[in-house]
Amino acid sequence: MLDKNGIAKRIAKEVKDGYYVNLGIGIPTLVANYIPENVNVVLQSENGLLGMGPFPIEGEEDADFINAGKQTITTLPGSAFFDSAMSFGMIRARKINLTILGAMEVSENGDIANWKIPGKMVKGMGGAMDLVASADNIIVAMQHVNKAGESKLLPTCTLPLTGINCVKKIVTELAVLEVLPEGGFKLLERAPGVSVEEIKNATEGKLIIEGEIPEMIL
Repeated sequence: MLDKNGIAKRIAKEVKDGYYVNLGIGIPTLVANYIPENVNVVLQSENGLLGMGPFPIEGEEDADFINAGKQTITTLPGSAFFDSAMSFGMIRARKINLTILGAMEVSENGDIANWKIPGKMVKGMGGAMDLVASADNIIVAMQHVNKAGESKLLPTCTLPLTGINCVKKIVTELAVLEVLPEGGFKLLERAPGVSVEEIKNATEGKLIIEGEIPEMIL
């Protein structure tokens, strides 16, 4: 199985040259550390930054440079800072080529729940609702099961929704899956050392398996 860095490393392979990419809070922020050197991308942080780099080396952090999750970050040559109005204007105008988000649940038709657990304190929905409403290419980085061992890939989400029918691909500690337009999780790759049977047992939603499933290359 993959750890969080392994999930981020696999998702970095989905980033194409010339992309503008928004990284959500949690596992997605780690993707910045694994962008291949020969791939030229611009990472956007919704609090008002284009040109985000990898996390800083310990001892070299600057508290004035943070991402949307309040983590210290680095900037790259040519980076730009601006206010939230411009940042969300960019998101709503569909200028982002790829959005990478965390999630608590994803349904087999691509619904995502990632902002609220009823009964628990929440500061707000953040920028996730704008992102999923405006993005054409959404990849979810998440754990396949929750702390109780229950699947987070479901027939229908049980938590309040962030967006409907919007997730295109999911990368977990077990697998890479595509959400098909007609519904269902199509298994594309297995994590190193993980069997198809393990993925079946961890997936409550409709799982589609066609032919031999290759092991992912990191």
